[in-house]
Amino acid sequence: MKGVFLKLIAYALLAGIIYLVIRFFSALNVRRTPIPPRKKTRGVMVKDEICNTYLPKDEAIREIYQGREHFFCSEACRQKFLQSRRPH
Repeated sequence: MKGVFLKLIAYALLAGIIYLVIRFFSALNVRRTPIPPRKKTRGVMVKDEICNTYLPKDEAIREIYQGREHFFCSEACRQKFLQSRRPH
């Protein structure tokens, strides 16, 4: 009975050592994985004339009014702009 108990302890220790070795090498593998570069924001920021919000030009809603290009953060701001330009 004493021999079985010692074998069980030996197997448990061996399993623990194997677990730690696997964990160690998997941690090394994670560190070697390259970190993807951050996405650089390019482009020009434009101002919404209605709510004074700045947003990237390529994401803005555009409206050409009297030959001038205007930029808006939402369709609601664009509609407010157009309504304010209507003759009363």
